Amino acid sequence: MAAFIVRRIVQAVVVMLVVALIAFSLFTFVGDPINQMVGIETTPAEREALRQRLGLNDPVPVQFWRFISSAAQGDFGVSYQFKQPVADLLAARAPATLELSIVSAIFALLVGIPMGVYTGLKRSSPLSKVFLTVSLVGISLPPFLIGILLIFVFSVWLQWLPSFGRGEVVDLGIWTTGLLTTSGLKALILPAITLGLFQMTLIMRLVRSEMMEVLRADYIRFARARGLTARAINFGHALKNTLVPVITITGLQLGSVIAFAIITETVFQWPGMGLLFLQAVQNVDIPIMAAYLLLIAFLFVVINLVVDLLYVAVDPRIRLTGQAA
Repeated sequence: MAAFIVRRIVQAVVVMLVVALIAFSLFTFVGDPINQMVGIETTPAEREALRQRLGLNDPVPVQFWRFISSAAQGDFGVSYQFKQPVADLLAARAPATLELSIVSAIFALLVGIPMGVYTGLKRSSPLSKVFLTVSLVGISLPPFLIGILLIFVFSVWLQWLPSFGRGEVVDLGIWTTGLLTTSGLKALILPAITLGLFQMTLIMRLVRSEMMEVLRADYIRFARARGLTARAINFGHALKNTLVPVITITGLQLGSVIAFAIITETVFQWPGMGLLFLQAVQNVDIPIMAAYLLLIAFLFVVINLVVDLLYVAVDPRIRLTGQAA
């Protein structure tokens, strides 16, 4: 088990170094940082002095080492656009993105797994056909179109929910949340559904296919022959054996939800990291772009490591295979 964890950590470090190299290359191939920091009235001598002070004339390996050393300490430089430390900007926006992503993932799990189990057990029922139709819509339409449709129905037509913003939030010190206010909860509903609908349909279809496959297995027939109840067979044996692929998809999709919340945050003007990254792209704010890339890669690596550890906890065969190796 310890060797398994060490091996995964080493792989994670290699991935982060590769991503750091890509993020560092933005400073070289996406414009000149000096042009973004000074105006047209700056003299060439002042530009050269600033370049020397920032270490831009140093060899590339020295600059890369300085970049990853600073990033490891949480120092991503100063934003060209906002003239503030990038770490402070991301820290201020991170609660909004993480809250939206976590609520979307919980929505996808709580709705997708029961729908998948039901459609897997009762394949011919009218409700199963309705669920499959909903899943087809959710997996076919792009998130921005789903968001616009939800805004039109629930904000413009029915006027039940707000169409933009985060609502009233409560400052808890290092975290701001809208889950403790009525306006914050209302503002969270439409973005969470928009962001989580694709994941919900994916989980539903995965659970359905896995349930249908497991129910045809020999050990399920043997359990029926022993006289076990349908509830014990379906939920105690069949559903448990569908958890490994569900954990895989859920873990990877959680990283995707955080990474690709940009579209949802743009549609609903949600003040998160995705909207900040989009503004950085429009203004060629390279420090924010590089920091966002590193942060998302780090989240993916951590989530993948957690998923691998959950594999070992859920499926004993993996643990036995690791011990044998």
